[in-house]
Amino acid sequence: MASIYDELGVRPVLNAQGNRTLLGGSTPSPAVRELMDAMGEYYVDLGELMDSVAVRISDMLGVERSLVTSGCAAALAVGAAACMTGDDPEKIRQIPDATGMPNEFIIQKQLRVRYDRCMSIPGGKLVEIGNEKETTAEDLEAAIGPNTAGVHYLAPGPQPGNQPGALPIEDVIRIAHSHNVPVIVDAAGQVYPTDLLSRYVKMGADLVAYGAKYFGSVNSSGILTGRGDLVDVARKHSFIGFESGDSGSFGRPMKVDRQEVVGVYAALREWLTTNHEDRFERYEVRIAGLKADLEDIPHIESSMHSHPPGVPPEGLLVHLDSQALGKTAIDVVNELREGNPSIWVRSPNARPDDYPEGQNSFVIRMPTLKEGGEKVIAQRLREILGDSSFH
Repeated sequence: MASIYDELGVRPVLNAQGNRTLLGGSTPSPAVRELMDAMGEYYVDLGELMDSVAVRISDMLGVERSLVTSGCAAALAVGAAACMTGDDPEKIRQIPDATGMPNEFIIQKQLRVRYDRCMSIPGGKLVEIGNEKETTAEDLEAAIGPNTAGVHYLAPGPQPGNQPGALPIEDVIRIAHSHNVPVIVDAAGQVYPTDLLSRYVKMGADLVAYGAKYFGSVNSSGILTGRGDLVDVARKHSFIGFESGDSGSFGRPMKVDRQEVVGVYAALREWLTTNHEDRFERYEVRIAGLKADLEDIPHIESSMHSHPPGVPPEGLLVHLDSQALGKTAIDVVNELREGNPSIWVRSPNARPDDYPEGQNSFVIRMPTLKEGGEKVIAQRLREILGDSSFH
């Protein structure tokens, strides 16, 4: 019998890149899928379900309030809208027309990413401060004015410090709050160590957005956490505010199904109770096996090492002798993608800071790679790099 991939004419992908939206985000565990399937037996009042799940998520994370959304982007959008309108019914219905309300979100130049345009979905306007080298407290003070709805901050993650030159989040929160301006944090993938799921709220951030795919829920899910009054208004801006109230909110297209809501709850509960040391040990075993399979392949240098450095490893950094090979790592990455199954690894142009060797390396990551997929990758690399002796 032909597979669904054959029927639809699409290639299956071995995902050694990570929780990427373009590849489907994540694969929920059997336990999470079981609870999601159970929600299909009956229909349910989604407002009741979302509010019940929100209480449980808030309790698990130790935050004042939470809201399930259709992804981190949606969480940022409804969070931005809440900062703009407050609990004003007329303004809520007026969005995305921002006439007569503050709609500027201050963002540091060092912290710009393409996802920050989510803040503009409800009519927000990004105001960039600082320069390539640094952003100062004076820059932030000077930018705050009557049209300021909030300050957007890209979460620094588990490593100490922030982006070079960026004003630290602690200073941003202090300065913003001195002007009664809320801070909204994009913490999309900051889910491990697990305290990151509440760290920014406990530091004083007013709203924090996460992508639930990073802790094992489905691709199209996320959460917004933080200050109760603002999350309550964000709920009014969301699809459930439109459906269960009279807000007429802009968030109606960003809906989630009952199975997705339960998937977020189940995946978060599982993530917070997982023995992550065991999880990383399993990655290390797979990384060691992959390294052994790659060591004698032509044009792969012996300086392969676990990645990222300094933290529990999730993958293998592979170095190529590009000069002798006559190909860059990007060329090899593209050849991996062209096969069937298509193989996606983390390429040098994904995050240049992760690849000090420039165009000569790529990372094979384990969290989203199907068990045994590393053997397929090793074989494909032998074919691409000129050695067919591996079985």
